[in-house]
Amino acid sequence: MNTARTARFAAAYALLRAGADIGDHLVQSDHCARTKGATDAAPVTGDDGTVHGTAAGRKACAVHCLTYSATQAAALLLGARALGLRLRPAQVAAALAISGLTHYAIDRRVPGGLLQRFADATGKGNFYRLADHGINGAARMDGAVHHGLETIAAAVLAR
Repeated sequence: MNTARTARFAAAYALLRAGADIGDHLVQSDHCARTKGATDAAPVTGDDGTVHGTAAGRKACAVHCLTYSATQAAALLLGARALGLRLRPAQVAAALAISGLTHYAIDRRVPGGLLQRFADATGKGNFYRLADHGINGAARMDGAVHHGLETIAAAVLAR
């Protein structure tokens, strides 16, 4: 077993996960959170009465993914410095690309979007649509996919 690689993987995953949680729940603006899934067929109305369609949804999701990735980058760079980890720039860029680009694909959540289609195809459509008893199935499935992809990103960083 390569203990240095194992330690890099564990540290990278923890730093990516912390950055993701902060980026998703503390840095993301309310506007981005509410608008990122908007489409012309399923618009979102803002507090000021503005109706947001596909273009606004794409922009809000892109802005969110940029701030999300920047937060993960800050967590990685600050954490690596504090821990004395040597991460290679190309691997950091690849890991952030994996996390950020897939985050966009998952978070657009347009009706019939990638995650909803996966849920329906695997018999988990009812759970995906669950929004009761303190549980939101779409949010839980979203988080699970993000965690899995961050694990792949951490493996890239550990190489």
